[in-house]
Amino acid sequence: MSKDEIAVWDPLVRIFHWGLVAAFALGWLTQEEHYDLHLAAGYTVLGLVLFRVIWGFVGSRHARFADFVRRPSAVLAYLGSIPTGKAQRFLGHNPAGGVMILLLLVTLLLVILSGIALDAAENRAGPLGGTRLFLYADTIKATHELATDLGLSLIALHILGVIQASLTHRENLVLAMVTGRKRRG
Repeated sequence: MSKDEIAVWDPLVRIFHWGLVAAFALGWLTQEEHYDLHLAAGYTVLGLVLFRVIWGFVGSRHARFADFVRRPSAVLAYLGSIPTGKAQRFLGHNPAGGVMILLLLVTLLLVILSGIALDAAENRAGPLGGTRLFLYADTIKATHELATDLGLSLIALHILGVIQASLTHRENLVLAMVTGRKRRG
């Protein structure tokens, strides 16, 4: 690491991030075929999300929710500064990124929980397999599909936010999530 760089993202945050990308993509790509892979991807996402929630309280400085979850007024002020080209640079997540993390975690939990319920409703399998969820199969399926679509929309917004922040602050945030390092100033 050069003297102009600082460690920001710890290895567990980076493994979580790229593991989540891979597991969600695998789940999405296997939704019509390869049901066992679809289930494995879903349960992997569940494990990763649960880890991230815990790590959000006990992890390294920039991994903690306290470091990047801001008041709505701070988020709105940050979003309002983007069109001016004067958005403040943050070493960790910016206020909009903090909101995005929370939205993604909640949405992914909804995708996962509705997926577990759908497995029970359609296949009478999984931890809820012995329930009467089959009575609500159509509603559960619609919820799972809607949550997945919402997740995909949030992912697209996240990618656009990463591109915007990378261009605005002249730094490669994707590379930073690989190496864990960002420039100091």
